[in-house]
Amino acid sequence: MARLDQTPKTLDIHGLSHDGRGVARWPEGHPQAGKAVFVAGALLGETVSVQQTARSKQFDEARTLQVITASADRVEPRCPHFGVCAGCVLQHLAEDRQIEYKQQALLDNLQRIGHVTPNAVLPPLRADSWGYRRKGRLSVRRVEKKDKTLVGFRELDPRFVADLRECHTVVPQIGFKLDLLCALVDGMDARRDIPQIEFIAGDAAVALVFRHLQPLSEADQAKLLAFGAAQGFSIFLQPGGNDSVHPLAGEAPTLSFRLPQWDIELVFRPLDFIQVNAKLNEAMIARTLELLDVQPGERVLDLFCGLGNFTLPLARMAGDGAVMGVEGDAGLVQRARDNAARNGLANVQFHAADLAKDLLGQPWLKAGFDKLLLDPARAGAIEVLRQLPLKGLKRIVYVSCHPGSLARDAGYLVNECGWTLRAAGVMDMFPHTAHVESIAVFDPPKKG
Repeated sequence: MARLDQTPKTLDIHGLSHDGRGVARWPEGHPQAGKAVFVAGALLGETVSVQQTARSKQFDEARTLQVITASADRVEPRCPHFGVCAGCVLQHLAEDRQIEYKQQALLDNLQRIGHVTPNAVLPPLRADSWGYRRKGRLSVRRVEKKDKTLVGFRELDPRFVADLRECHTVVPQIGFKLDLLCALVDGMDARRDIPQIEFIAGDAAVALVFRHLQPLSEADQAKLLAFGAAQGFSIFLQPGGNDSVHPLAGEAPTLSFRLPQWDIELVFRPLDFIQVNAKLNEAMIARTLELLDVQPGERVLDLFCGLGNFTLPLARMAGDGAVMGVEGDAGLVQRARDNAARNGLANVQFHAADLAKDLLGQPWLKAGFDKLLLDPARAGAIEVLRQLPLKGLKRIVYVSCHPGSLARDAGYLVNECGWTLRAAGVMDMFPHTAHVESIAVFDPPKKG
């Protein structure tokens, strides 16, 4: 492979990519004139000095060395690790502009991939923008050349773990104790055998899950116990797969969060999926229920329901109607059932089914529903949509964590099934990142 040209070059930025990098083209006179360049740390409308970091057949990559002409939307990043850590690539963009960028990204995806345009654009949902992230995975790496153990998120170059002292988007109980975590692991016999630490915060407890590749010594276990007691963390160990997670000592504490608007408490386990931004999650549930507009006696199907984050508030609001949740993880399904019982909800059922596979013969598919809610993973919901009996449904609400898969699925519903994309909008679940969370509501084909 030819060596990269390390000579600084000046570029004009004419766009922002889906991952938050500036988009430019090599100017006339450059050997690759006209070729696209994605520039980390640059914003739309800026002129920047860059250094090339990678090349491929289709495009090149570069990093910003100096901002020559700054965008009016540029702000000073709050985190000292901005530009190295890949956790928050948009901290240099004003928050109001961040949400506009995400809204435009959603609309562009809907048009380009799905060939659809919503009849209306929903007002963006926003909540906490700092100290909001209550779940995540920290990478751990022992770097012998530095004689140091690093605990943090990946760098912009994902081969490396960022050397972090603090993180301003993670809940403060974790975000301002990263240096203590580094020192803890560095002092353990197993510092080379711990590849990751997962964190998750409930309303009253914060859990750390230490993945370890070899059994921990008694001395290491004692250090973890002392650290948890001193810092207020519940310590769990993970010697194998997800099912191997267990408390280091004693009984596992109850991890839970409340949804006060619906008088719901959801109990979860340390590796369970929960929405990372607690206040945005409540706003998202409220908007979803508003868009579904469940009427007395209507039946609702909630697919990819997880612990019941939407299902249980739906059941609380459904009155004499019924709600059915379906999820692929049998463990989550059982915990959803337990959560329904804990909250005294008798009008809700849960089923386990792989929604990406053949659903023929699934009894819940034949139960008959009035309204449908989907909240799939990044891959989207095209497999299940192609199998659902859509005829007779009065409304579909689709919550998405990836605008590309939402656009594809919206194209199927609109262009192949005759539905109408009544409205769509974004929700800022991950402020300061390029992650786009969105919601769309579809109306059925008109009769006749």
